[in-house]
Amino acid sequence: MPKELLVGLEIADDAAVYAVAPDVAIVQTVDFFPPIVDDAYASGQIGAANSMSDVYAMGGEVLFALNVAAWPEDVSTDLLERLFAGAVDKVREAGGVVAGGHTIIDTEPKFGQSVTGRVDPKHMLLKQHLRPGDELWLTKPIGTGLLTTAHKRQLITPEDLASAVASMAALNRGAARAAVEAGLHAGTDITGFGLAGHAHEMAERSAAQVRIDASAVPLLPGARAHAETGVDFGGMRRNREHFLDGGRVRFDGLDEATTLLMLDPQTSGGLLLGVPRAHRTDFESACAAHEVHAVPIGDVAAGSGVVITRGG
Repeated sequence: MPKELLVGLEIADDAAVYAVAPDVAIVQTVDFFPPIVDDAYASGQIGAANSMSDVYAMGGEVLFALNVAAWPEDVSTDLLERLFAGAVDKVREAGGVVAGGHTIIDTEPKFGQSVTGRVDPKHMLLKQHLRPGDELWLTKPIGTGLLTTAHKRQLITPEDLASAVASMAALNRGAARAAVEAGLHAGTDITGFGLAGHAHEMAERSAAQVRIDASAVPLLPGARAHAETGVDFGGMRRNREHFLDGGRVRFDGLDEATTLLMLDPQTSGGLLLGVPRAHRTDFESACAAHEVHAVPIGDVAAGSGVVITRGG
């Protein structure tokens, strides 16, 4: 591998990073999936925010994006144009621009983006940089997988759906800026592996133990109620098989609903950050400055694996 490739397959973080100068590196990522809400404009916003999140998970800023779309021949292109409009507006909010893209014909709609950003290599956020003694902070509530599944089954209230859409469409830009300004170095974003799975990635790559207090984890409105009904779907089953049944994460004293919430696959979730105790005040101040509502949900200790308990 070239020495300029700071993050690639060997490190396998949230995005690839390629140095172009001592204090500038390019961050590159791509993500796409079928729309999970009916509103085309909102789907474009969510798809763009989700794609850009990997740049923010590295501590970077977005420069530009290329749309990646698949669209059925028998579905109106007016909806596709509306979806693209949502994405363009969201990238503009991030300070970037949609510079092109590629669309193909497919039987199922899909949308996402290839996003290019920049980061200072000395201030990157990496999964492998957790250290014993760090606090673990989360910057968005969880529950989007349960809520969007309930939406598909017409089991959700308009108010709960609206809060889930707003959370998914919200950028992680402010959270990334707060983390970098406070001198943090460990982070990732919460997406398809759920909180438990992404915490496991950080613990494994940092050779440390992550301890999460489930009672401290913020939830989207309605998420617990849907978890208590036992809503099941493919992403949840895969996470359960891999992290719970596979023994990769220890769930200590959790009821079934809380276990489901910890495993719930997220779309455009928040950042999970390691905050050294000496940096806590700076981080709280930076979060306030960037209007980020981050909460401590656990800590990092010597050892290995992830332990999720029902504290409080």
